[in-house]
Amino acid sequence: MKASKRYRFETLAVHAGHEVDPGTGAVIAPIHLSTTFERDADGSYPHGFIYSRNHNPNRNGLEAALAALEGGAVSAAFGSGLAAVTAIMQGLQPGDHVIAPADIYHGTANVLKHLFAKWQVGTSFVDMTRIDTVAQAIRPNTRLVWIETPSNPLLQCVDIAALAELAHRAGARAIADNTFASPVLQRPLTLGCDMVMHATTKYLGGRSDVLGGAVIALHDDDAFAQVRQAQLFGGGVPSPFDCWLVMRSLPTLPYRMQAHCANARKVAAFLHEHPKVSVVHYPGLPDNPFHALASRQMSDFGGMLSFEVAGGKDAAMTVAGKVDIFTRATSLGGTESLIEHRASIEGPDSKTPQGLLRVSIGLEHADDLIDDLTQALEHVQ
Repeated sequence: MKASKRYRFETLAVHAGHEVDPGTGAVIAPIHLSTTFERDADGSYPHGFIYSRNHNPNRNGLEAALAALEGGAVSAAFGSGLAAVTAIMQGLQPGDHVIAPADIYHGTANVLKHLFAKWQVGTSFVDMTRIDTVAQAIRPNTRLVWIETPSNPLLQCVDIAALAELAHRAGARAIADNTFASPVLQRPLTLGCDMVMHATTKYLGGRSDVLGGAVIALHDDDAFAQVRQAQLFGGGVPSPFDCWLVMRSLPTLPYRMQAHCANARKVAAFLHEHPKVSVVHYPGLPDNPFHALASRQMSDFGGMLSFEVAGGKDAAMTVAGKVDIFTRATSLGGTESLIEHRASIEGPDSKTPQGLLRVSIGLEHADDLIDDLTQALEHVQ
């Protein structure tokens, strides 16, 4: 690809980071499993590779592709989404302060509450749907504003541009977890964020067969250098095969997301009208409180939704226990539709409503998914 030319997303998804193998002419890159690389007699590395924890051809390709898709300058790939989160937080110093959403992925909350709290990094978990609440939470030592939109599991949306501006005025960085949206639907770097984080396990991998994470930065600056240092020194890198698997999925990402979104809109509309469903959390519904904001900063509304079954936990567990097509499993973004009782996953401290089921809408026919939920809901008394 010509680096000087601006390509559309679908073209980037197919070609960015994908290069014809110079040794064989293979159109699809081989998997470079070697952990180490030969030096020249003078001690130099003529091919640019030293050791696979430092760099690997498959990881280089993935990082180049993800940077291109998010509109960033650089990217660092990790062995999991939480490894990517941890690498970002390792750039903080003892005494620094983080602002994060109250409705946050519980894994990220655990990183802040348990790993970094003991390093004297403080976190304020606030309602980030209210800009004034975030502004009141800012301290002189606030260094990072963590943005998650749509949120997990209530699908709340926050104003990325406004939060990024607020962070920058306070001398802090704005970093967005873009996992639920994917770069197809939402571009936080364009909206003012300094970095974007992904669990590549989800929509980017797309097949529920590879674990991974990534950090993409708008600039190759000192903050990103700290992420790269955490990647190298901490060693939480993905394997060459894992990188290859994610790269295999990227060309279909824009078209998979179209189908995920279309199916989710139909399922959400069905659930919205069902008498045994008390509320549906999906920004694509016209009466959803975040619909206008999501319409402004997203190109579509995503494949994730959650809904609350009238009758609380027992009713929700009944629905989850009676589905046929949906799989009761924890994750999202794969071709198959998943359902889970979210509060049970999050543990005894969960603030998620007990009647809530989180749903990842897959690529099955939407009418079959609706039929499955129809018969499952019939078992609720």
